[in-house]
Amino acid sequence: MQRKKTIGILGGMGPLATCDLYTKIIANTHASTDQEHIHVIIDSNTAIPDRTAALLEGGEDPRPEMIRSARMLEREGAAAIVMPCNTAHGFYDDIQSAVQIPVLHMIRLTGEELKKRGITKAGLMATTGTIRTGIYQQSIPDIELILPDLDEQAALMDMTYNGVKAGVKDYDGSKVQATAERMQALGAQVIILGCTELPLAKEMYHLQFDTIDPTLVLAQAAVEFAEQ
Repeated sequence: MQRKKTIGILGGMGPLATCDLYTKIIANTHASTDQEHIHVIIDSNTAIPDRTAALLEGGEDPRPEMIRSARMLEREGAAAIVMPCNTAHGFYDDIQSAVQIPVLHMIRLTGEELKKRGITKAGLMATTGTIRTGIYQQSIPDIELILPDLDEQAALMDMTYNGVKAGVKDYDGSKVQATAERMQALGAQVIILGCTELPLAKEMYHLQFDTIDPTLVLAQAAVEFAEQ
């Protein structure tokens, strides 16, 4: 049996999103026994400061902790690193330059998947940091993106921080559902769940709309890399 490459998860941003990525890696691995699964090293580093606060409000720089985690994963034998946090990709170049192994870029991979599906127009739900820094706009310029308005963005952030991250099981997601419906009415073929808490929110709060899940895209790319 050929040994699969080791994947390192630079996690903790947040813990549930880290768990979600690992679960999706397991679910997409071609394995019929424990031994056929991928060796995954997880550093759920919850000391990493908030990425949105750093990007927009002069908050504490998350890069030192992210680089520390990335180097630890490399030392422990990871052949590639994945980061289950969209906003963290605002610091991607610094993380990639700190290690000798590839850091898979979730947002670029999502753009490639959108093109494969023939998507030309999509709604984008993401943190304010991800929206304002234009990470998605720059990474997938060929896809027309419909963005939330100010009230919709506030509702998305509230659901992310006061719903999923706070562990609230009965959060009212109706405002986010309405946001998706407005985007679809404007021609969005899918909604990009551009925050790694949003796939969890969609399931937890029973939201109903067509989506692309970057966490799943990243998991599938990690499996493909490991199995090469």
